[in-house]
Amino acid sequence: MPRRPVAREKLLTAAIDTVRRKGFAATSVDELCAEAGVTKGAFFHHFPSKDALGVAAAEHWNATTGAFFAAADYHREADPLDRLLAYLRFRRDLMDGPLPGFTCYLGTSVQEAFDTSPAIRDACGAAIADHAATLVPDIEAAIAAHPPRRPVDPMQLALHTQAVIQGGFILAKAMNDPAAARASVDHLIDHIDLLFTPDDRATSDGG
Repeated sequence: MPRRPVAREKLLTAAIDTVRRKGFAATSVDELCAEAGVTKGAFFHHFPSKDALGVAAAEHWNATTGAFFAAADYHREADPLDRLLAYLRFRRDLMDGPLPGFTCYLGTSVQEAFDTSPAIRDACGAAIADHAATLVPDIEAAIAAHPPRRPVDPMQLALHTQAVIQGGFILAKAMNDPAAARASVDHLIDHIDLLFTPDDRATSDGG
């Protein structure tokens, strides 16, 4: 029989869901407790403050999404450049449905808290960088297998992919349309394909 979520896990899930829907500042402790179905006493048993929950939620988001991406099919591509492009197509294809369902807890939180809560800012920044770092081995291998047209710093390119994805989420929210986010990633796919594509290789989305 599956284990029932404990109060701490319920609060982490509630924080991620509610912050993606309403934002960090607009989400109260009372609302988080109601969403999680726990008492306020249970909240403060696990977290000394809402900011502490925000930090823990960033770490929880990083762990759970990290496992999700680690198991994704794009890793099956034999060529490292194909793996990188398949990763971006995978991210693009997730950008569908209601906005809170596919936008990022990290980006949503850090936009609000970067100045008011350094702890949340640092937790979100570390999580974004940690995910970007998972792309670096494939980028390094792609550079070796397909020398790019311009010098490429692997970590900087990995971080750029996250900047485009997070920016796509902002556009999708501003326009209330997931297509805006998908278009941003499509442009990034074209950019990377052209960066690593010799003149005699045909460009194709492949997905």
